[in-house]
Amino acid sequence: MRNRKIAAIVQQMTLEEKVAQLCAVHANRLVEGGHFSREKAEALLRHGIGQITRLFGDPHADPEKTVEVGNAIQDFLKKNTRLGIPAMVHEECLSGAMMKGATVFPQAIGLGSTFSPDLVEKMTTVIRRQMRSLGVHQGLAPVLDIPRDPRWGRTEETFGEDPYLVSRMGVAYIRGLQGEDLAQGVVATAKHFTAYGISEGGRNLGPARVGERELREVFLFPFEVAVREAKVGSVMNAYHEIDGVPCAASSFLLTRILREEWGFEGIVVSDYEAIPMLFTFHRVTRDAKDAAVRALCAGIDIELPDIDCYGEPLLLAVREGLLSEAVLDEAVRRVLTMKYLLGLFDEFSPVDPVVVASTL
Repeated sequence: MRNRKIAAIVQQMTLEEKVAQLCAVHANRLVEGGHFSREKAEALLRHGIGQITRLFGDPHADPEKTVEVGNAIQDFLKKNTRLGIPAMVHEECLSGAMMKGATVFPQAIGLGSTFSPDLVEKMTTVIRRQMRSLGVHQGLAPVLDIPRDPRWGRTEETFGEDPYLVSRMGVAYIRGLQGEDLAQGVVATAKHFTAYGISEGGRNLGPARVGERELREVFLFPFEVAVREAKVGSVMNAYHEIDGVPCAASSFLLTRILREEWGFEGIVVSDYEAIPMLFTFHRVTRDAKDAAVRALCAGIDIELPDIDCYGEPLLLAVREGLLSEAVLDEAVRRVLTMKYLLGLFDEFSPVDPVVVASTL
């Protein structure tokens, strides 16, 4: 039933509508004076959109007013786009939903120090309830990196240096956040895929040098457990390169290992601006169009946080024969399947602003 429904939607989609499902738009681009802007939505969302970025990203914004903006965005997509496909809304949630009034928990390095997966699962159950009740569908956590150099500036985001401990904490985090049924859950995002915590000189974005045995036994291990045991719904690539190949362009990591070996069926999202970094930072592609082709063929389904390479450049790549539309269709199917599992194709129910006060 689900597969037939998704296939039928993809079959009737235009190329522009397909590309739009692989893109995200930052929520602040749809707001004018603190209120939803229909004019901006008509310019940015006319073909639909895959995700809305950081709806609650303004730390000073009133959550009760923010949910009204979210309601307006989803209502616009439902009523003013040809296919009426809602958007997924994502937020950061490493140590609590990153929004004003939400419960703040200890950083991951502190959670790892408890050696208590049960406690972590209870924590993310709270995070799930707070996020989903406010119309958020995906959380950009947990961090499953294995840090080996304390100079690395993101060490506190990790559960520690032991792969087994990280794997158990990761499973607990994912189970609490996703719940038993994604229709009432929040998609967890295992990141950063992979070996991000061993960058040269302890510098963020620095290259990693690691053999395949160590890569699999140490750095990939927590991700494999997250996929096979916890059924994590999403994975995010790392910014850096491993032995000269940027993770955002690695079909070895994102397709061969993740999907073909482990059987991952969820969506892969880019870390923020990781795809344009293929030509602005790594310089392994010529331009945005080339970067879009490399990233999508490698296995990245959705570009975050905004439309850079997966917009017009991706359209041109298909039209010019640089990318098979079949590759595009496969990514679109994965995105729509996740929306289906989240219940977004069911009848739209706006978030009641009154619920905010009782939730946060």
